[in-house]
Amino acid sequence: MLPLEGITVVALEQAVAAPFATRQLADLGARVVKVERVDGGDFARAYDANVRGGLGTHFAWLNRSKESVALDLKQDEGRAILTELVAGADVFLQNLAPGAAARLGFGAGELRARDPRLIVVDMSGYGTRGPYRDKRAYDMLVQAEAGLISVTGTPETPVKAGSPLADIAAGMYAFSGTLAALVRRGTTGEGASIEVTMFDAVAEWMGQAMYTTLYTGSVPPRTRLSHPVISPYDAYPTADGVDVVIGVQNDRGWAALANGVLDRPGLVTDPEYATNRARVRNREKVDAIVSGVTSAMDREELLRRLDEAGVANASLNDGHGLIAHPQLAERDRWREVGSPVGAIRAIRPPITFTDVEARMDPVPALGEHTEAVLRELGRDDAAIARLSGSGTVRLHEAAPPAS
Repeated sequence: MLPLEGITVVALEQAVAAPFATRQLADLGARVVKVERVDGGDFARAYDANVRGGLGTHFAWLNRSKESVALDLKQDEGRAILTELVAGADVFLQNLAPGAAARLGFGAGELRARDPRLIVVDMSGYGTRGPYRDKRAYDMLVQAEAGLISVTGTPETPVKAGSPLADIAAGMYAFSGTLAALVRRGTTGEGASIEVTMFDAVAEWMGQAMYTTLYTGSVPPRTRLSHPVISPYDAYPTADGVDVVIGVQNDRGWAALANGVLDRPGLVTDPEYATNRARVRNREKVDAIVSGVTSAMDREELLRRLDEAGVANASLNDGHGLIAHPQLAERDRWREVGSPVGAIRAIRPPITFTDVEARMDPVPALGEHTEAVLRELGRDDAAIARLSGSGTVRLHEAAPPAS
């Protein structure tokens, strides 16, 4: 039995942050009913069509194991259906613009007045108070506002993280907050009102840079791949043109690198290099010494020598390298899941229970479960036909098989 079996989540969600949170809940066995717009659904469905020529990559990643119900919440009957769904749920999670859910009648206070056991999770860019309350908050914008971009990139050029880290950070805090609220409810019987913002999540992740600025008065410099307060910690060239990342966390690691790979034991006691602080001050000299040795070895030889010496290292992989990674293959991390465009590959969730397989059900088509959920709520054929005809709901229209 998965740990969240029997838990029902109703999610009024779109884009990345909230769907990422609810997919983690679905992975662990929760029933997640995803409420989408009738006119196209979650707009992440159409960010691109790169999955087998028809499905958005973000949507495929974030929405497996969910039920899609398409409702027009501008209509009274659409809101009435959502009210019935929430009445049977343990968790209601939404990431509409601040105040939008409340205007529709789904604010945390109103919902919990009806059901004190309900856990309500409101997600947004900046929260429901403050001067930035109504500011648009996309991943890159929050990365910029919270300072993440300022410490990422080269000295000349700031860059955003390649993955949507602001969305992912907020999604993980919403996930863990929901789990904590479920545990507390099991003890006290009380639900919870939880607020998670993308800005707060990234601000938390900026802790080291923030403390550096607070107590030195200087912001950490952008150092490409290297670390602002550790050296050597960077990518280094090899004879066959493939960089290898080396990370020395302490002076013992430096001794292992100097003795076992660089063949220069004198560097261990040389005052210019003996301590991490000295190496950071002399970073350019350190990198030149390390690069001078690594560039004479091919990648496999360098990796072997680093491993034998006990020096932390990694290959600088791209997407192809990740997909072909032997660690994923050896640990049986790949699965296939269904989708509107056919079976697609996916990796198993990171939380691995040894006694039960995580749930990895299909990615839903828009409105795929509308009819079944309406029947659960007591609607008969005539009522479903009327709701569909009025545009209050959208029923699933089977697409032709992918070629």
